[in-house]
Amino acid sequence: MPTNTHLEINEETLLQYPKKYKVFLLNDDYTSMDFVVDILMSIFHKTYEQAQDIMLEVHKNDRALCGIYSYEIAETIIMQVKRKAKDNGFPLKATMEEE
Repeated sequence: MPTNTHLEINEETLLQYPKKYKVFLLNDDYTSMDFVVDILMSIFHKTYEQAQDIMLEVHKNDRALCGIYSYEIAETIIMQVKRKAKDNGFPLKATMEEE
């Protein structure tokens, strides 16, 4: 039995971290600021102060970064924003971009 064992590692066995995706809220002329704050607190789990700051950034810059997530989580969050906005009669949209 050999006493010196070598572990051979090739490129296929190296772990790769999953890609991350930035989720943005987009400004529109119809969604109320209070509703955007509510979305940021209920879906993105922001504090009231953080939600206020992000909402103002959306208003001033037409979009704002709300968080960075794995693909599946980003996709789920976007669907939650769309569903809650639609249920409340607002056209609020969220998008994602690869980090």
